[in-house]
Amino acid sequence: MSTATVVGAGPNGLAAAIALARADVRVTVLEAADDIGGGTRSGEAIVPGLLHDHCSAIHPMAVGSPFLRGLGLDRYGLRWAWPEIDCAHPLDGGTAGVLHRSVTETAAGLGADGRAWRRLLQGPSAAYGSFGDDIMGPLLRLPRHPVHLARFGIPALTPASLLAKSFRTEEARALWGGVAAHAFRPLERPLSASIGLGILTAGHHYGWAVAEGGSRRITDAMAALLIDLGGKIETGVRVRSVPQLPPADVTVWDVTPTALADILGDLLPPRIARAYRRYRYGPGAFKVDFAVEGGVPWRAEAARRAGTVHVGGTYAEIAATERDIHAGRMPKRPFVLVGQQYLADPSRSVGDVHPVWSYAHVPNGYTGDATAAITAQIERFAPGFRDRIVGTVVRTTPGFAEYNPNYVGGDIMTGATDIAQLVLGPRPTLQPYDTGVPGHYLCSAATPPGPGAHGMCGAHAAARALRHLRG
Repeated sequence: MSTATVVGAGPNGLAAAIALARADVRVTVLEAADDIGGGTRSGEAIVPGLLHDHCSAIHPMAVGSPFLRGLGLDRYGLRWAWPEIDCAHPLDGGTAGVLHRSVTETAAGLGADGRAWRRLLQGPSAAYGSFGDDIMGPLLRLPRHPVHLARFGIPALTPASLLAKSFRTEEARALWGGVAAHAFRPLERPLSASIGLGILTAGHHYGWAVAEGGSRRITDAMAALLIDLGGKIETGVRVRSVPQLPPADVTVWDVTPTALADILGDLLPPRIARAYRRYRYGPGAFKVDFAVEGGVPWRAEAARRAGTVHVGGTYAEIAATERDIHAGRMPKRPFVLVGQQYLADPSRSVGDVHPVWSYAHVPNGYTGDATAAITAQIERFAPGFRDRIVGTVVRTTPGFAEYNPNYVGGDIMTGATDIAQLVLGPRPTLQPYDTGVPGHYLCSAATPPGPGAHGMCGAHAAARALRHLRG
């Protein structure tokens, strides 16, 4: 029987382990932390019983993941839940851009911009179930559904700022800008529309779901399946060098390219070692979890029913903040993402005290305290918010890197989303999961299709490892 070691028990590491175990490979997963999950961990904070997601929280890409959907994780307790409204983007006047799962319903709420929204998203969203596989893997390959992919891909190649010109109302422009800003990239750059379009297309097809009981339920279910398949998971094991590894036929690494360059050292071909060491990281995140009595008193009524609220003002404001953080400047009014997961999953609350999840986009390695700026941004669109706060828990930008070593400088995307890295991964190659060292494969979110709890990076890396095992 062939054997494999997987280093890292986040969604991608566990996905790789499951794919290998399903192919009758004996798998051992080594996790440096004391608990599994990587960015999907959740826990109680502030008030006993109040459940907060530590990092990833809203999962349009995971609920539609071609790999996860085929695992039957509902047998292991994974349940998805949806809010009434997927996302709202409030503006100062009390209005908001509102994103529903339905393209038609979203377009109806955008008035004069409804036709443009439908033209951009209706076709790709309806077809996402068939061509989603094409965008959830390496882009440099022959697509299975080239026509559908072209309808999605041609706009995705453009700057987000160009697509913003398709909309006339500030509500539509801001709604688009807030989703596009998930890329942590200046919105004027080529390909900056791609991540926003990916989120919107998947979201309109599957919805912006949360995992009941916290994001931890995703990897808890994956771990339970792996154990049923005969796999093993060992926590508290930090791998710093190859000699630490148990003997195995293949090793799959859920780590950053720079970390892997240090671990594999001289085993790496020099050109690949250089590429891994030059791998670039993007802006960081600063997170504040709130316990809020009675919920957030948003001025825009739709925001009170939205699982996600983008707090950043107009499109022009968001574009300016993304330019600032990319240049290493901390904006006075940062772009803030707010999660109200309890609206879809009331089990996270304690009575009338609710967990409110938030983080701001900040420069990579930011060492300041953004708590006041985040609070002020929410208060700006929800007067009286401060008076409802029962308590807070902060994860600083350096704290993100301590929490998960893959988040270098607080970069929760595991790498800058510039053109080269978004298309090619950590190095120019048609096989971004191969390391150049026989039997060793990279599966972190630094590889295509990138960040998220979808597990697809791990599934693709495992496929390469299985090809090696089969000769």
